[in-house]
Amino acid sequence: MSWVGKWKNQYGSILTITEDGDGQVTGTFKTALLDSGFYGTEIAVCGIHLGHCISFAFTSSTAGGDLLCSYSGLLRDDRLHTVWHVISDGRLDPDARIAERPWPHAVTTNADTFLREAQDEPDVKIGRDRM
Repeated sequence: MSWVGKWKNQYGSILTITEDGDGQVTGTFKTALLDSGFYGTEIAVCGIHLGHCISFAFTSSTAGGDLLCSYSGLLRDDRLHTVWHVISDGRLDPDARIAERPWPHAVTTNADTFLREAQDEPDVKIGRDRM
């Protein structure tokens, strides 16, 4: 099985896996959620896989502090069911300075389901030989 391709979740966020050799995956992630600290950037992804199990993660430094996101999932019936955790190191205080986020408020957890996007077929034009 190949993990390579574009995967879209129920919110429109895109995971693009470009390589999946030797039990490892690499690619990019781009969130569609406006309220995400990761919004507006395409972020490098690295991870591992075995059979139908996969885990991948990415990080970013933002105006509100450092963020880390990790996904773990299982492929079933052409759907990649995942759970994710976002760890937020900081938050903006009322004076727009980064304040350390206390542990109970530093973690967000939820679940997403990704579907593989159909690959675009290249346009092939067959022309007549020119004389």
